[in-house]
Amino acid sequence: MKVPQSLRSKAFVSSVVMILIMTVNVELSQGSTCSSTFFSALVQLIPCRTAVSPFGPVPPSETCCNAVKTLGQPCLCVLVNGPPISGVDRSMALQLPDKCASNFDPCELARK
Repeated sequence: MKVPQSLRSKAFVSSVVMILIMTVNVELSQGSTCSSTFFSALVQLIPCRTAVSPFGPVPPSETCCNAVKTLGQPCLCVLVNGPPISGVDRSMALQLPDKCASNFDPCELARK
C-alpha cells in the first residue's frame, strides 16, 4: 500500500517537532530553574489536557492538580513559555495554579 505524499510530509514534520521538543531544556531567569526537560514536563501534565483545551475546557481534576503541584512553578513556566503546544490554550495553562490552589507565583511570560 502506497502512503500519500501529504501523510509522509505530516509524519516527517511531526517527527522533527517531537525531536526538537525532546531536546529542549529551558532554564528560567526567575531565580529557580526547572530540572525537567520540556518534554518530560509536558508528559507529566497530560492529566491536565482537558483543563487547558480551548475546545470546551473542564475544571482541572484532582489528578491534574496533583501533577501541577508535583511539577512545580518553574517547570510550569517553562511549558507556558516554550514552543506552542497543539490544543493547549496558554492563558488557561497559566490559570492552573490558582484553580488547583497551589499558591505559585505567576509565571512571567517571555518576551517574543
